[in-house]
Amino acid sequence: MSIAAMRTQGKGRHLWVQVKKHWPYYLVIAPIVIYFFIFKYIPMYGVTIAFKDYTYSRGILNSPWSVPLLKNFDRAFSSILFWRAFRNTLILSVLGLVINFPLTILYALLLDEMPGRKYKRFIQTVSYLPHFISWVVLVGIFRTIFSPTTGVVNAVIEAFGGKSIYFMADAKWFRPMVVITSLWKGIGYGSVIYIAAITGIDQEQYEAAYIDGANRFARVWHITLPNLAPIICIQLIMSTSNILEGSFDQIYNMLSGVTNSVGSIIETYVYQLGIVNTKYSLSTAINLFQNVVGMVLLVAANWIVRRINSENSLF
Repeated sequence: MSIAAMRTQGKGRHLWVQVKKHWPYYLVIAPIVIYFFIFKYIPMYGVTIAFKDYTYSRGILNSPWSVPLLKNFDRAFSSILFWRAFRNTLILSVLGLVINFPLTILYALLLDEMPGRKYKRFIQTVSYLPHFISWVVLVGIFRTIFSPTTGVVNAVIEAFGGKSIYFMADAKWFRPMVVITSLWKGIGYGSVIYIAAITGIDQEQYEAAYIDGANRFARVWHITLPNLAPIICIQLIMSTSNILEGSFDQIYNMLSGVTNSVGSIIETYVYQLGIVNTKYSLSTAINLFQNVVGMVLLVAANWIVRRINSENSLF
């Protein structure tokens, strides 16, 4: 037996020993592994549809390959509707990243500095609740609140001498409303990871800083934020990789014929192509392009963070 074969056999034996020793942990993660294997990895062969003239009657394997092979990508990139959806997705994602991302961190910091344990828990619970409301219900709530006839917001505007605005059906207000609704729904739940990280910070650091005369702002700036830097960087990397992935449920429920020009994103465009118009090959090609760009952005963002501080990078 060669040395390489002996090493391979030794590694396999060591792995089996570790599995037998820690089998309860492997049993716990088994459903997660099985889920991802069945619903994430097995369906990946379906990306071949992007390179085929797919028809439902023939199926994926029997459908002929496109001639030329990248025909579906050429059709996608030559479509004005695709570039409109691409632009809208990019604008909405950047707005969410620039506004919602730092505000979520700021909210976690303010919540941590809030005095009164019971009051803090109450605020946390209230801010978490919108996350568990579906977008169908939430958009309905916002349509009622911002209604031009019966809405509270327009009633206040008219009380001060202004004119009512149809916020949910005005192209000028659509993107601000997307940012506001996503912030209201996600700021509480998004702050959980930061609050958990803050809780794990050694309290002796704060005590030493307090003795040295540091005020609250100084303690947050010199202790809390440096300790949050790794998780902030990881969250930023993940958010950057998802910059071409909008919230389908949110946009689909908020869209109307008037706001379609500024609100149609890649997900809604793919839905229109694939589900409504049954153009499966074209919609798969667009989705594959979206995922490839996301992977490139993930690697690029991680590379930048690693160059700045390797300890804060994802890999």
